[in-house]
Amino acid sequence: MNQPDKDPVPNGPRHRRLRRGVFILPSVFTVGNIFFGYFAIVSTMRGEYDHAAMAIGIAMVLDMLDGRIARLTNTATDFGLQLDSLADVVSFGIAPAILALVWGLSTLSHGLGWIASFAFAICGAMRLARFNLQAGRFKHFVGLPIPAAGGVIAATVHFFGEPLHTPVPAILMMAVVFLLAFLMVSTFRYSSLKYLTLGKKSHLTILLLALLVALIYAYSGPTLLVIAAGYALSGITVRIYHLLRRRHPSEELPLTESLQHH
Repeated sequence: MNQPDKDPVPNGPRHRRLRRGVFILPSVFTVGNIFFGYFAIVSTMRGEYDHAAMAIGIAMVLDMLDGRIARLTNTATDFGLQLDSLADVVSFGIAPAILALVWGLSTLSHGLGWIASFAFAICGAMRLARFNLQAGRFKHFVGLPIPAAGGVIAATVHFFGEPLHTPVPAILMMAVVFLLAFLMVSTFRYSSLKYLTLGKKSHLTILLLALLVALIYAYSGPTLLVIAAGYALSGITVRIYHLLRRRHPSEELPLTESLQHH
């Protein structure tokens, strides 16, 4: 009875082919990230703004998967890190900047829309450069990650749908774009999802994730906007919380001191 050929040598040809395939796998997701970033730019030029927003959302999912797969398979490389950063510049820097300009900032005069969208793109590139230098040093992000910033713009476009044609909404959108640009180059701390685990109460976590998926399916516009804006503002919230704690120490200290005096 014929048996399938086996490769008993750990470093034999079959093992090497499998290893190369595993190394290529994260880059496949990164290439998909670039594709949807490019698709988002093309969709914006065609006036298909919601398609562009959804493409940025898909690119975010692929961006999360490529890093996680690289860590799970122990195939993270310097080449993969640089390729991922270049992909992020396209999908979460250039694509959202163009989408914000054409969809919401084109009615602004004196080139304010161009300035805001360019500030977003250049701050995103600076954020990625800093991340590459700090990769692996911290368990949190320093500054708003560029995928999250691009996600806020995509979620905003997906929620409102129709382009902005009046000055007041366009000015508000410009303020949002400038705020996102500032948050990306700030020193505010943001939690990293790569250390997220199910924890001891995994059944509750899975239930919450299922409910979240259901909400996104039924009410994608408001749900995604709340998630994106909530994460973007979390860095500011945490910084304010720590500042207040420093100015107002715990009330237990005076009570402890009074007990010592007695």
